[in-house]
Amino acid sequence: MTINYTSGTTGNPKPVLHKHRWMYCFNRINGTYWWGVNEETDLDEELLWATTGTGWAKWFWSPVGVALTSGATQLLYDGEFDPDRFLSLIEQEGVTKLCAVPTQYRMFTQTSLEEYEDIELTDALSAGEPLNREPIEEIEEAFDVTPRDGYGQTETVALVTNYPGIEVKPGSMGKPAPGMGTTIIDTQEETEVEEGEIGEIAVPIECPGIFDGYYEKPDLDERTFHGEFYRTGDLGSRDEDEYIFFEGRADDIIISAGYRIGPFEVEDALVSHEAVAEAAAVASPHEERTNVVKAYIVLAEGHEGSEELEAEIKEFTKEETAPYKYPRRVEFVSELPKTSSGKIRRIELREEEQAQFGE
Repeated sequence: MTINYTSGTTGNPKPVLHKHRWMYCFNRINGTYWWGVNEETDLDEELLWATTGTGWAKWFWSPVGVALTSGATQLLYDGEFDPDRFLSLIEQEGVTKLCAVPTQYRMFTQTSLEEYEDIELTDALSAGEPLNREPIEEIEEAFDVTPRDGYGQTETVALVTNYPGIEVKPGSMGKPAPGMGTTIIDTQEETEVEEGEIGEIAVPIECPGIFDGYYEKPDLDERTFHGEFYRTGDLGSRDEDEYIFFEGRADDIIISAGYRIGPFEVEDALVSHEAVAEAAAVASPHEERTNVVKAYIVLAEGHEGSEELEAEIKEFTKEETAPYKYPRRVEFVSELPKTSSGKIRRIELREEEQAQFGE
């Protein structure tokens, strides 16, 4: 049916081949267990808006996969992102179900949300990268709706979601979507890891919600489909309540003095600081520790970088996470490198660190 390209967060984009069953799975999984659109939904009362460009697989995930297959009315807007413009559209058009990326939610919270008192959202969804605690709490306070994260790939439908009816745990992507068989396996062996351990997010090969191969890339197919699971290349951990937490791409994990550190936990703590608008954490080569955590930080409006602020942010992160996880190196930047779909390209930042501090 389609050939979609991955966003290329860790390398070149890959051509993903999907058959028509992808649409059916979107309707049954993404619609029901993420958007909250099912047979009982009064579609005359709903207006859906997914703020995604047509070049991203998310276009198939929601505007095509959910809205068209369910018959729901949707808003389409062709224009550059501006937080006030988007909030005005939500209010004026009467959007009830919104799906945006974490960067957009964070920028929403840097505006005067109280000005948009006529917004009446019943659902707010987030995808692309995990959503931090701060925007969840601020959107909830402003619009009385809790943003619900979801996780999947160009190669899949939603594999993990905060589906309607379950409590949202800040920082978690939710629970395995019903019917997908999503689990976390050891990175070396295809066995499930214990509670709290970091492993690779995976689904059984026979799962109908995954793709049929990479177009004209038999070498990639052989590596991808050789075992019992489709391995996503993303790392996660599971708590005692079966909630799954994103720990980063396998290539993004920071190994420092023997500790395995997921970049998202560090970034989540960083953006909780009032001076930090965006952050990326990567491994930076270090003679004694192998690597240390390096934080690239985009400051919020009204703040300027200084040695005092750097020290304050380091101490703040240490208290929010753990002493071995705080960034020992900090660099203030005007923007972070991102893919066209808004995901941070940590690979570019790691390469900068390797060039500066590596042998």
